[in-house]
Amino acid sequence: MTKPYFVARFALLLLPSVLAVAETVTFPSGEITLHGVLFKPEGTGPFPAVIYNHGSAPGMMSKDAFAALGPVFASHGWVFFGPYRRGQGLSASAGAYIGDQIAAAEKAGGVSAAAATMVRLLETDHLDDQFAALAWLRKQSFVQPSRIAVAGTSFGGIETVLGVERGGYCAGIDSAGGAQSWAQAPKLQSLMTRAVRNAKAPIFFFQAANDFDLSPSKTLSAEMSEVGKTYKLKIFPPYGDSPRDGHSFGYFGADVWAEDVFGFLNQHCTK
Repeated sequence: MTKPYFVARFALLLLPSVLAVAETVTFPSGEITLHGVLFKPEGTGPFPAVIYNHGSAPGMMSKDAFAALGPVFASHGWVFFGPYRRGQGLSASAGAYIGDQIAAAEKAGGVSAAAATMVRLLETDHLDDQFAALAWLRKQSFVQPSRIAVAGTSFGGIETVLGVERGGYCAGIDSAGGAQSWAQAPKLQSLMTRAVRNAKAPIFFFQAANDFDLSPSKTLSAEMSEVGKTYKLKIFPPYGDSPRDGHSFGYFGADVWAEDVFGFLNQHCTK
């Protein structure tokens, strides 16, 4: 692991223990049961809330990201809900892992088949899981249902723009959505372009300058501008020493992006 990861992990150890512990919850998605983690501000609420979509990391690798992000959102007065989609994290037993499905498609049919599988799963099963999480969250007494935003990094950023297209959110935060797949996946480009042009809420696109590819944020924000949609674009300075470090900025760089993110959320999630 690289330096920013260890810095983030050390910072977690310095947080008060009450902030570092998440509540584990379950919720239905069709016929399956999924798990998620929940961080809440102090008090009874109701509070605004964010659904945070994790990326494609296998196993429990998203746990550290949620542990870093949850206390940040809670300290700013937001409920943080990190649902694990089928096949990953605490929901690993609920379905096949998307990374394995993509790898199998690539082995059978090459890069184009892998991209097609990724797009299909992200806009069907995984989007269904996201909206199952939203349906559960809306029913919680400590949440203001009209003030629920969606956010995510990498695959989670893709899920974010798809969620904003379908509707039900006050704002979207897309950190590095598609940055590792964009150049090799024209179908993904088309999917995300369609989604942002039909966006039903404002979207904030941000990345670190040393992420794998800045094209997604730049292209998608330009598409929103063209059709008169509300958006914000910000490319932050490099984070860490490598593209992989830069790609993790949305998870572990809150000390840099928090002012912009919470300013955007508080501007567009007022009711």
